[in-house]
Amino acid sequence: MSTIQPPRLLPIVFAALAAAGTASAADGPATQPFPPVEAATGDALTANVTLASQYVSRGFQQTWGRPALQGGFDYSHPSGFFAGTWMSTVSPKWIQDGFMEWDLYAGYGGTVGDVSYKAQLYYYLYPGAKLQPPFALKDTKYDYGEVLIGATWKWFTLNYWYTYTKDYFGYNSDTLFIGNDRHSRGSGYVDANFNYDFGGGYGLLLHYGREQVKNFSSFDFEDYKISLTKTFDKGWSASLNFTGMPKVNDYYKHKNTLSVSGDGSFSSPGDRQVYVTIGRTF
Repeated sequence: MSTIQPPRLLPIVFAALAAAGTASAADGPATQPFPPVEAATGDALTANVTLASQYVSRGFQQTWGRPALQGGFDYSHPSGFFAGTWMSTVSPKWIQDGFMEWDLYAGYGGTVGDVSYKAQLYYYLYPGAKLQPPFALKDTKYDYGEVLIGATWKWFTLNYWYTYTKDYFGYNSDTLFIGNDRHSRGSGYVDANFNYDFGGGYGLLLHYGREQVKNFSSFDFEDYKISLTKTFDKGWSASLNFTGMPKVNDYYKHKNTLSVSGDGSFSSPGDRQVYVTIGRTF
């Protein structure tokens, strides 16, 4: 990823570890806005679809301010094992030659007393997408992987995401034009969430996250999110979301970010955003 590209990140903070059979990377499933409801006994296979006014992941716009279509499938087993896949449209102005994010994940979760826990492996694919010259010194894929460990107690969830692949979202010396032969394996994202159920299907989510990009500290960032959610009958859900980034490289604000599609447009993917979603779980 170049100085004109922001860190991805996946994309709705997961509401609670109790719904651990579904994924969540800070804003997308990995970040499913509406995690499937798990069955009390027996295997559970669910599907979900969401329409969002835009896709925002860890504070960054992934669709250049345009709507996004998202959906996925999740499987959970009574033993605590779960796996799934999730997809979202993205903008080629933000991810060069990219039109889709495709997340694959699997993990294990359980409870000890009042504490729920899970460990989860993610891999994020951007089919056909590469950051290419002049936005990078050489062609570089955005694909990367993270491992997650997290725990929930009552209304509070704390998660840590660790990049196990060579690069985090393509961040390296060739794409950031910093140093020589540096890579970003070992980058980490901590996110803390407060999730409160008001009853009647209404909920509140407060999120704070902090990313440390290994070997490229000038691209470290912080993000926050406030979400009001409402669930309805037959698996329908809706949300109103407000996001912001108290710390981010200035390149991602004040209309400084140049489109990588070559159309000459600029945007502010790290500025404050308001968006809505409506979705259904089957």
